[in-house]
Amino acid sequence: MILLDRIEATGNRLPDPATLFVIGTGIVMFLSWLATSMDWRVYSELTGTLTTQNLLSSDGIWWLLSHMVENFIKFPPLAIVLVGMLGIGLAEKSGFLPALLRHSILLVPQSLLTPATIFLGIMSSMALDAGYVVLPPIAAALYIAAGRSPLAGIAAVFAGISAGFSANLLVTALDPLLSGLTQTAAQILVPDYQVAVTANWWFMLVSTVLLTLLGWAVTAWFVEPRLDPAQDLITNDEPEKRVDSQLEYANEKKALIHAFVALSVALIIVGLLISIPGAPLYGTGSHFSRWVEATVPLLFILFFVPGIVFGLSAGVIKNDKQVIVMLSETISRLSPYIVMAFFAAQFIECFKYTGLGKMLAITGGQWLVAMQFDASMLITGFILMVMSANLLIGSASAKYAFLAPVFVPMLMQVGFSPELTQVAYRIGDSVTNVITPMNPYMIIILVELQRHRKNAGFGTLIALMLPYTVIFSLIWIVMLLIWINTGLPLGPGGSLFISL
Repeated sequence: MILLDRIEATGNRLPDPATLFVIGTGIVMFLSWLATSMDWRVYSELTGTLTTQNLLSSDGIWWLLSHMVENFIKFPPLAIVLVGMLGIGLAEKSGFLPALLRHSILLVPQSLLTPATIFLGIMSSMALDAGYVVLPPIAAALYIAAGRSPLAGIAAVFAGISAGFSANLLVTALDPLLSGLTQTAAQILVPDYQVAVTANWWFMLVSTVLLTLLGWAVTAWFVEPRLDPAQDLITNDEPEKRVDSQLEYANEKKALIHAFVALSVALIIVGLLISIPGAPLYGTGSHFSRWVEATVPLLFILFFVPGIVFGLSAGVIKNDKQVIVMLSETISRLSPYIVMAFFAAQFIECFKYTGLGKMLAITGGQWLVAMQFDASMLITGFILMVMSANLLIGSASAKYAFLAPVFVPMLMQVGFSPELTQVAYRIGDSVTNVITPMNPYMIIILVELQRHRKNAGFGTLIALMLPYTVIFSLIWIVMLLIWINTGLPLGPGGSLFISL
């Protein structure tokens, strides 16, 4: 507990991620001046002799001022995240995704309650933050009905939502966000390198199954045996509220059926566009299959269509103005990300302009080659570093924007593809989410715990969740190492290795 208290205090003292990027840009400017003054040079057979460009010189400052807008506009994750999130945001605002989560978990038989709860928690990452709000109270109620401790249900669903955040059967908003940052980092060494949004899909699909089974085992063997249902406070709703809930449930069920019909039609149309020769999505695009390159627009459409139909059927949407309001609210929620993206774009482009990113990556890569570290040691070490960083900086995009420009090209030097580094990052960023005080949703879970056990505190929550972090991290890393040895691609367009 003392260690966790120190982590929380240290993390709370850190500036906002946007401020960190401002500080980082200032450090890059100073280092570019220092490296130029010391005439630092790096040689490799791939690039020849490299030197730094001084950002504090007259030409450097002019470059920054003249490219500031362009740096922001061309920041790869910005546009693709905004487009994808418009569809997902509408599906959430209209009620489609929260209703889908609610009805899915209520249909689960008691014998499969734990794996279904964890699985739906993992899948809830497609619904933005809805999983944190919708699923814990429902999981608690279902466990109470089954005569089991509600704390076990809350722990299981929180493990799926947060420790399994990176995994999913579908491509989510996280995929385009990370692939854009990975692509920018890879282009430090290979200017025309492209990273597909689907590059990690197969690995994350298998990870979803693995984490569901692991979470089931951890809950049954380590979490639930420590809990006594008789100790936990059971709350009962008013009879009137139960009637309202039944009416709402019937209305949502009808709207969900309509939404699924619309989604099925949309999927059939997309399937035909992919499979029919001469159709818009048939064949190969500039770098990957056309449907892979159009993943983000397809993501927008396949969430937008059922979201609209659900809203109309449920009476949530009555006219086009309400749709625009929902879309506007979605963008409004992304405003902190947009602000951070502006400063992150300047930091990354300054890193590239000075040449420091390429020189540090080559120097680090040459050192790694000289040390002849085992591949499994390198990947495991990187994951452990990300897990530690996640205890202090909760934002997945902020951490990766800092780490990617150095570690993606550095690990490319020893033959690891950018897509492989991205997968390793996703593992490290997920497994410690359930024990870090920097997770902004911890308070939501703690409040839910206290509804059922009044004396529950932060220590109660950490004790519940620590087994998930330990087991998930160990087995997920082992799975990645086995996957690397098989040579299987990580997803469409997601190779394991690269030769420079």
